[in-house]
Amino acid sequence: MKSYTFEDMKKMNRTTLGDMVPLELFRTIRLIGLNQGLPMGGKSTTLTIGRKIGESLPVKTIDELLKIFTDLKIGIPRIIHKDERKLNIVVDDCFCKGLPTLEEEKMVCDLEGAILEGALSKMFNSKVSVKEIKCNVSGHEHCEYEVRL
Repeated sequence: MKSYTFEDMKKMNRTTLGDMVPLELFRTIRLIGLNQGLPMGGKSTTLTIGRKIGESLPVKTIDELLKIFTDLKIGIPRIIHKDERKLNIVVDDCFCKGLPTLEEEKMVCDLEGAILEGALSKMFNSKVSVKEIKCNVSGHEHCEYEVRL
């Protein structure tokens, strides 16, 4: 069976509907289908999916990774802290921006963090750990990830 690559995903032939789907469809799949429909909020599923996506991205540097996040409209990332063992990456305009704030402190952008983790682990050829520490749906002004190198 053929395995798809990131390059395969760029091949489009939708002459009427084009290459975009509405953000509300993506949100519905993520937050209703996976987060509400699977055990443990679908976390193990989104982490596995995100890491695989990250590993498949054609990036070799952190700058390329941040650029592809913007190009794919995942969000607008920027590094706010960097030392030899840790990075903090803020993602502005994340997919969850504008959703109602949840009453409980909840992080729903684990897929995006796992994409970062997969890409960075491949880039550094070692295990990298990424944890979402702020999320728009919890009332924070942006989503933020702590990256342990």
